Amino acid sequence: MVARAGEGPVLLAKKLGGLLLIVLGCLLLVAGINLESTVLSLLGALSLIAGLIFWVLKIIRRNESSQIR
Repeated sequence: MVARAGEGPVLLAKKLGGLLLIVLGCLLLVAGINLESTVLSLLGALSLIAGLIFWVLKIIRRNESSQIR
């Protein structure tokens, strides 16, 4: 399951960072909606999108390295 030992800590940091951004984005988005704050809602949405982008890029990179050429 591990692609390369040298990239392990970097990939783990990106995965955890993306997860943290997703959770933070959801919390900020809900708080912004409840408090009717446009700024909090916008920050939450941006954080959620950034976390999803990190995860998508990680998945794309993992799939590129596993293809047989």
